Parts: sequence; C-alpha cells; structure tokens
Amino acid sequence: MLAKRIIPCLDMKDGKVVKGIKFKNLRDVGYPPDLAKEYEDQGADEVTFLDISASVEGRKTMLNIVTETAERLTVPLCVGGGISSVDDMRKALNAGADKVSINSAAVMNPDMITECAENFGRQCVVVAIDVKKKDNGWTVVTHGGTKDTGLDALDWAQRAQDLGAGEILLTSMDADGVKTGYDIPATAAIADAVSIPVIASGGCGSVEHIYEVFTQTNAAAALAASIFHFKEYTVGDVKQYLKDRGVVVR
Repeated sequence: MLAKRIIPCLDMKDGKVVKGIKFKNLRDVGYPPDLAKEYEDQGADEVTFLDISASVEGRKTMLNIVTETAERLTVPLCVGGGISSVDDMRKALNAGADKVSINSAAVMNPDMITECAENFGRQCVVVAIDVKKKDNGWTVVTHGGTKDTGLDALDWAQRAQDLGAGEILLTSMDADGVKTGYDIPATAAIADAVSIPVIASGGCGSVEHIYEVFTQTNAAAALAASIFHFKEYTVGDVKQYLKDRGVVVR
C-alpha cells in the first residue's frame, strides 16, 4: 500500500491566502510563503497553491509569490490558477513550482494536457477537476464552479489520464468549504476509474474526514485548508491520528 499524502492548500486572492465556502465569502488567513513554510515544518508532504480568481479575472498566476514560496520550501509545490498555455506552465515551473495544476484551460483545450506532458513530463501535470452532483453522476464545472461544462466527470478523468495527466486533483464543489466531509461517492468513483493518483479535495472539516476518505476510497492524497488555516489541527496531528488507526502515511 502506497503511503498517503497530506497536502495543505493555499487558496490565494490578491496576494493573500483566503478561505471561503464554495469559493465565496472569502476570509483573509495569511501570507502564502509564511503559511507554506509553517505547514512544511508541521510535516506536510506537499503544498498546493491555487490562485482561485485568476481564471475568473482572466489573468495569470502571481509568479513573484510562487517564487518566494518555492524558495522557502523543500517539499513539492503545486501551483494552479490562470494557467492557460504551455508557456504559462513553463513560467510557473521556472518560478519554482514542481507541479502545475490546469483546470479550465484543459477543458477548453484538452491537447494542452498532452503538450505539457510531452514538454515537462507527466509527473508535472496535475489536472484539476471540479465536480457537482448531477442526475446519477457528476458534471465537470469550471471558473470557480460557475460554468457547467456538460462533461461527465468520470469520462473526463479517464480522458485526462489518457492525454497525459500525472495526477487528478478532484474537488467537490458541493462540499467545498462546508466542512462536512469529502464527497466520498464522487472520490471513490473517480479514483476507481483511473490508475493515476487522485487527490481528494473539498469539504474537510476534521481529521475523521481524512480518515474516511482514505479508508472508503482509493484516494492517494487528501488536500485540506480550513482545518490547518484556523489552527484546528496541525499536519502532525492528522498524521498521528491516521497512524494510530493503521493508515500508512509518509
């Protein structure tokens, strides 16, 4: 069994880390490089940095903050938000990112997944998939959950893998920020549909929720924000809880 990863997520807007509910009612919780370093010191396996308003505002990721954050980390840094071309990905990697997450742009131009994988290696390419419950399955949404693409989430996850994605970052927009737990059915379905690692995201409100997603799905990693930002748990607390219950963590 591969060791599970714990990944704090820094949602950034206007140069600050923010947290809200379903990407709305955002609260300022700190400065990205400071928080990233704090989480690494607590034992984070990776840090994910998402410029959540870049796509909606039609601008690029703030690379100066990516560089400052990367300079302070030794664990991998994944960067996303406003990445709309191979050149954008190159700039993010050159700024210090180890992986780059693409979401809206991948839906609009699926060939970009392949181009990025061929240029930088698929280990660098994370396809972020935001989903909402629809009928008997899940639909893919973009632009912070504001646009329904009409794509079936399982079909899109499999296609992203075939095109060259190295990982999938799966966020349930129904669960995001509400702290009632990950979307277990969606996570289980998508993790079973692909062979690449799936990172569960959206809804984590307690250490029990992380235990649930690791024991009830094949998710390779759990991404969380609120529980770390508001000092409810440290990464070390989460890992100890999981270890005590037989979950293999790094």
